[in-house]
Amino acid sequence: MPPGVVTAPEDLELVKRCVAGDRHAQRTLFARERDHVHRTLFRILGHSQHLEDLIQDAFLEVFRSLSTFRGESLLSTWVERCTVRVAYGYFRRKALVPRLEPVHEVVNGAPSAEQRVLHREAARRLYALLDRLEPSQRIAYTLHQLDHKPLKEVASLMQASLVTTKVRVFRARRTIEKRAENDPLLSEFVMGTSQVSRKR
Repeated sequence: MPPGVVTAPEDLELVKRCVAGDRHAQRTLFARERDHVHRTLFRILGHSQHLEDLIQDAFLEVFRSLSTFRGESLLSTWVERCTVRVAYGYFRRKALVPRLEPVHEVVNGAPSAEQRVLHREAARRLYALLDRLEPSQRIAYTLHQLDHKPLKEVASLMQASLVTTKVRVFRARRTIEKRAENDPLLSEFVMGTSQVSRKR
């Protein structure tokens, strides 16, 4: 494999066929990456009647720019970068963004009805705050704090420096934690997401 190329040979061949207009190859790539694209958009943007349209937009971006793919990253990572660009575009077009109810793993069995209600309310309060952040801070925060991606990976996906990404996450976290000081429910929820991410 040539220096700097990390993509598997079969993925490079798949890209080549997609660029050549092979519909079967395009369907293969779509089927393989659709869930990944959905998860990324869901974490950043949340439940939305436009989510399916945004998934389609992400793949339009993928296929439109696939000829520029050089294999210097995993194909899935490159697709995720395209997805983040689509999320940026969505934020630019919308004054208000849909709110996400984060899905966290339940460690000790299923939560009670009361716990689920409290979880939804805490998520509502968190995303009311995130709606006020600028897109770069919101995307960095949600990818790192809620999707638990390492800062280096977030920086790569956002095509920003590690320092810039750290600043974005720090500013978003500071804004949210300051508001949470007087809100015990939000504070507990935010601390739960922060503890997981700070281990990364």
